[in-house]
Amino acid sequence: MSVYDYTVKDRMNNDVSLSQFKGKVMVIVNTATGCGFTPQYEGLEMLWKKYHDKGLEILDFPCNQFGNQAPESDEGIHQFCQMKYNTSFDNYKKIDVNGPDAIPLYTYLKSQKSFAGFTGDAAEFMNNHVAKIDPDFKNNSEIKWNFTKFIINRQGEVAARFESTTTPEELEAYVEKLI
Repeated sequence: MSVYDYTVKDRMNNDVSLSQFKGKVMVIVNTATGCGFTPQYEGLEMLWKKYHDKGLEILDFPCNQFGNQAPESDEGIHQFCQMKYNTSFDNYKKIDVNGPDAIPLYTYLKSQKSFAGFTGDAAEFMNNHVAKIDPDFKNNSEIKWNFTKFIINRQGEVAARFESTTTPEELEAYVEKLI
C-alpha cells in the first residue's frame, strides 16, 4: 500500500485519486480556520509557491474534530483561505481524521507514522492541553490537533510526520531534500 492507493473528495465532492500525484512530494495536512495554528496557512502557501513547480503538492483537509475550529462549509473554508491567506493550493472536503468516521487515507497515514512529539515554544502548552483530552496521547498514533503534517516522498511513502507546533517554515529544509 501507498498513498497512491487512496481516493479522497475535493471540496466539490468529486473523487480525486492520489495516484495523480505519483512522482511528487506531498504535504498532507489537517487544517482549521479558527485555530491558533491557522496562520500556518501563510507558511504552507510560501512552500507551495516556492516548490510547486519543482513537484510539491499541498493537500489541505479541513477538520472540525478539534475544538470546533472549522465549522464552516467546504466552500466557506475555501473562501476564508483565499481571502485571508491568499492560498493557491486547493482545499479538500472537510473530513474526520480520528474515530470511526476517519477517512481511510488518514487511517493509513497514522499507521505509517505515529505521534512525533510537540516542539518549540508551544510544546508545553500543547502537551498539557492534549493530555487533558487523552492522557495516553504520547503512546498512540491518533492526530492530536489541527495542522498535523505528513510528508510523502516521490515514491508515495510516508516519509515524516510533524505535529501542530512545527511550522511550515521549519519543514522547508526537509521538503527541499525530497524535491
